[in-house]
Amino acid sequence: MSVQEYLEKHLLPRKIEEAVNAAVRAKADDPVLFISTHMRRAAPTVITRVCARQILDSRGAPAVEVDLHTNKAVHRASAAGPGAPEGGAVDAVRDAEKRRLLARAVADAVLLINGKVSEALVGMDPQQQAQIDQAIMDLDKAHHKTEIGANAMLAVSIAACKAGSAEKEVPLYKHIADLVGKSATTLPVPAITVINGGTHAGNSLPIQEIMILPVGAKNFEEAMQMGSETYNHLKDIIWEKYGSDSCNIGDDGGFAPNISSITEGLDLVIAAIDRAGFNGRIKLAIDVAATDFCVGKKYDLEFKSAKKSGQNFKTADDMIEMYSHLCSEYPLVSIEQPFDKDDWEHSKKFTTLELCQVVGDDLLMSDPERIKRAVNEYTCDALALKSRLIPHRKGSGIRHFLKLEQGKSSGHCH
Repeated sequence: MSVQEYLEKHLLPRKIEEAVNAAVRAKADDPVLFISTHMRRAAPTVITRVCARQILDSRGAPAVEVDLHTNKAVHRASAAGPGAPEGGAVDAVRDAEKRRLLARAVADAVLLINGKVSEALVGMDPQQQAQIDQAIMDLDKAHHKTEIGANAMLAVSIAACKAGSAEKEVPLYKHIADLVGKSATTLPVPAITVINGGTHAGNSLPIQEIMILPVGAKNFEEAMQMGSETYNHLKDIIWEKYGSDSCNIGDDGGFAPNISSITEGLDLVIAAIDRAGFNGRIKLAIDVAATDFCVGKKYDLEFKSAKKSGQNFKTADDMIEMYSHLCSEYPLVSIEQPFDKDDWEHSKKFTTLELCQVVGDDLLMSDPERIKRAVNEYTCDALALKSRLIPHRKGSGIRHFLKLEQGKSSGHCH
């Protein structure tokens, strides 16, 4: 092929002329840089390679990190280990054996991503998110996507989403909004963990988290400021009441004072809100993670205590009575996983009381069929939608409490 034939085949004269004219119109200070950038943008973006590796998450557990290469840039994303159960009761207690199994699962996922997944995505436009996700899912025929692993698939999907956002030169949130057809975007109210218990802390508090929701804030920035001030006042109060040792931090970034009573924890948070001057502007939420202490059909609120009194072994109806009392005594607007993952009856019974938002976590397990059942039976009215990104520190993962009502997607961001 002659030089002239090569130039004509790739339409280079016309493309170069367009780039030069654009530089002249822009009166570019550095025309060479401008022209190269212009031509780079003019070229269609395609995925050229997907490369995965094993990393460690904030708890030291094996996880997957992905570099998605295009002909213009490299985009990185990571997610919790593939095949690892998600959330609450289905969140594995990561002892040495489970870490070893998880490491093997991650290693297998890395090989699959570097092989089959990469081959399937090469040449695709990263802006076509739905097609990319479908191509990944088509490679895994298992019902719960355990072959490649849902979280490994998520890491690739997120990296592709970042690439699509970069190609459009818009923020990631705007690109995602465009993908789902939303023109207006609103930051949700942050749900900030301030006290940890359950399996996420070494204290005797049975429930997993106590959170604050700055619903009275004018914007997200003010909400975070209110949360930060309350959090720091809470630290002072815990220090004053229980000593410095009680200011240790749980798995999700909340304080873990050695308390055993839910009301004691809520009282501490209320005192912090009062000291910060935000009375009436901050509401409360709790993540019970009740499956962790469900024994048969009863709930052992002393499951972490070495000396059990036997007085805190409650039936599901007792739990409903307790939640009802808490909702009447405290500004409690959201309760996550109040019953065992398979106790649909009492979750529905409590939800129909409409005392607060009832969030399904273990109950739903991110399973479309379980979510559909919950909607149809009104078993809960919100779900914990977890993106499971690898956090830079404990407690910085994100989950969205999504309302299970047709046409609504407002909620709280944790």
